[in-house]
Parts: sequence; C-alpha cells; structure tokens
Amino acid sequence: MKKIIQQFIIATNAFDVEAALRLFADDAVIDDVSVGERFKDTKGVREYLGKFFVGYKTVTRLVSIEILDDLHFNAQVDFSGDFGHETGGLNFSFNTDGLIDTIDAYLD
Repeated sequence: MKKIIQQFIIATNAFDVEAALRLFADDAVIDDVSVGERFKDTKGVREYLGKFFVGYKTVTRLVSIEILDDLHFNAQVDFSGDFGHETGGLNFSFNTDGLIDTIDAYLD
C-alpha cells in the first residue's frame, strides 16, 4: 500500500487528476477537517483533487509513513503551493482490492 500512497503523491504533484482517481474505490471518501468538508464518491474526490491540488498548485512531499495494519497507513507530509507552506497528514484506508477507500486529511 505504500506504493499506492507514493503513486497518489506522484499523480497529484503532476496535477493528473485522472491518474489519481484510478487509485480510489468508486465509493471512496476524502474527509478534510481543515476545510470542514467530506468529499464522497468519484465525483467528490475529483472535485477535491481539482480544487485543493490542481487549483492551489499543491505539491506534496512525503515525510514519513506509519503502518497501522495491512489496510491503514498514516502519512506525514509537507504541502506547498499558492497558499504557501503547511505540514499535515493524509491518513489512508484501503479496501481489500488495494484501492484507496478513505483519506482523512488535516493540516497541523
């Protein structure tokens, strides 16, 4: 699953929403407490990626990954873009098919 996390970061850093979407389950959810919204299903995930990664020209640098179990990983990251610089996390949950099921995103 670490490879999927790395592929997600590569795709979002390239602003390739379609490549990033291929890593998600159709019913995936991104819950971003820093913006106070949950983005559901392919349409919501596409909206989130377009708005917060492409729209803000966000570049993510992976700092570390904590393995909680086979399907849950917490990634510490640095974000930079039109908004400046922030640190935070992307907590990934995967389904048994190896697709991203949820991301809980936050800024420190």
